[in-house]
Order: sequence, then C-alpha cells, then structure tokens
Amino acid sequence: MHEWALAEAVVEAVKQNIEEADPKDVESVIVLFGELQDVNSEIFQSGLKSIIEDTPFEHTSFIIEVEPASFRCNVCSREWTLQSFPNLTKDERESIHFLPEAAHVYMHCPECGSPDFIIAKGLGVTIKSIEIVKR
Repeated sequence: MHEWALAEAVVEAVKQNIEEADPKDVESVIVLFGELQDVNSEIFQSGLKSIIEDTPFEHTSFIIEVEPASFRCNVCSREWTLQSFPNLTKDERESIHFLPEAAHVYMHCPECGSPDFIIAKGLGVTIKSIEIVKR
C-alpha cells in the first residue's frame, strides 16, 4: 500500500509548489515514476482519486509517465538501459525492482565489462510539471 502514501505525498508536494495559485486552477500534474520504483499505477491512481475527492484538486488531471532506467559506467562512461539486457530472468528483474543496487549482481557494462556503474535514471517519484490555468 505504499502507492497510497505516494499519492498523499504527491498531493502535498503539489500544494507546496503552487505557491499563491488557487488549487482549483491546477489543471494537470505530470508525475514521473522511475522504472525501478515499480509503482503500481492503478493502485496509485485509485488512492489519488480517493485523496482528492471533495477537494479543490478534484478535477485536476494527474498524468503518470514512466522514466526508463538507465545506467552509466564509471570506467568508460557508456550508458545503457534495462532493456539492453533482454536475457535477465523474471526473478532477476524483480530483484532489481525491489533492490535496485542488485543490478550490480546481474549486469555489467556492455562496452568494457566493468561492474562499476551507477543508476543514472529511473529511481524515485518526481513531479515533472504542474499546469495552472487561471479561470
């Protein structure tokens, strides 16, 4: 049920970031889910719907986008995505979703073979944009 907590946090972050604007004027919010965050968007949307019901955000459109995971080698600077490793098993992919640092067990740089890399993108939940329309 961490999706409900995330939904509450997103609404609170929007409230804090609209400053002087009227919450009724918030037309849309784009929420970016990192691929490795493994958030169930249906549960998130369900929680969000309940949280904003009978509030000024009731008619706000919350749009979810997924940021693909990418990795960058600390040795040769090559970047790659999770899709670059199609032979990962379902269990290995699940391990990476639950503990992103587990990627170091299952992957290495496709260029130089180094296991020394960082997760460059695809973690966390971010508010990408808030659209406010004065009515």
